[in-house]
Amino acid sequence: MFPLYALVIGIALGLMFGGRMSNLGRLELRWAPLAAVGLLVQVALFAEPIAERVGSAGPPIYVASSILVLVAVLRNLQIPGLKVVAVGAMANLAAIVANGGSMPVSAGALAALGRSVGDAYSNSVEATNPALAGLTDVYALPAWMPFANVFSIGDLVIGIGIAIVLFQAMRGGDDRDRPHRHAGSVPLAHGAGSEPPIRSG
Repeated sequence: MFPLYALVIGIALGLMFGGRMSNLGRLELRWAPLAAVGLLVQVALFAEPIAERVGSAGPPIYVASSILVLVAVLRNLQIPGLKVVAVGAMANLAAIVANGGSMPVSAGALAALGRSVGDAYSNSVEATNPALAGLTDVYALPAWMPFANVFSIGDLVIGIGIAIVLFQAMRGGDDRDRPHRHAGSVPLAHGAGSEPPIRSG
């Protein structure tokens, strides 16, 4: 939910401030397959046929898959914005681990959306007095918004981080098209000297 909004906002801001979509292709993510495995496990875990049968194995699988994604994020902290993503991911993981492998959701947030937690396995569980309550899903987007759902402060921070990653990556190519300069040097003629190294963001 938040990642989708973050993608739109990050790209829109990037274009608004002169960034280019083509620069996203220069973004190099180390250990990307590790993050992909973690996310795919979660997609499968919450798919109805598996969610109905996973039972008590769900929470540890969910925690393990979240750790895989977090490790991949930590491997790429040199990319602008991923430190923010890491902070949000660690906040969510702390709340999940502290509550037995599930993210508690407040009754008020569910009521705002007119929803309830189903019987099949879900990463969410309704709880009255959860541990680390301030980091749990206590907020809800307005029901009229597309993909409206409950969210935590960690989700919000992750979304901000993703938007920063895209914004910085799209604008990161601006100085690649200019001759490299050292402080106090005169501009080099086009083609003289070496090109600046390609950066991740």
